[in-house]
Amino acid sequence: MAYLGEHLYSCRVIPFEWSSAHLIIVSGSGPNMCGHALVNAGLNYFHVDGLNDYPWMMDEGGYKRYLRENRKKELHRRFVPLKNHDGAQRKIEQLSAQRWRWLLIPNNCAAFVEEVFSAGGSKESILSNCPVRWK
Repeated sequence: MAYLGEHLYSCRVIPFEWSSAHLIIVSGSGPNMCGHALVNAGLNYFHVDGLNDYPWMMDEGGYKRYLRENRKKELHRRFVPLKNHDGAQRKIEQLSAQRWRWLLIPNNCAAFVEEVFSAGGSKESILSNCPVRWK
């Protein structure tokens, strides 16, 4: 199985770098031609992958391994200013403690990213993570 990261069941007292938050879009896999969305906070990356699984976390080295082993390419990276770092931290803590139920369109990787950014005070919206729409 290709590397997806480590499950983040609890952040404990790890303060992530929310002042350096980015939306990341990488190429999709299999029938998913729309790409895959991740949250980046400094040197940490977060995403959901699986039908009913806990979110994944990886550091910079893990992200490079994830790209390599899953044959993905970074397609897009955009800085997302967050006003409420504590809110984003609390949201990633909350989401990490529960399984994410993947429901294709309404509850996918983009929805996960939007929840974290929204809790951080951003109005960032991913209408579509399909790469052709980013151009």
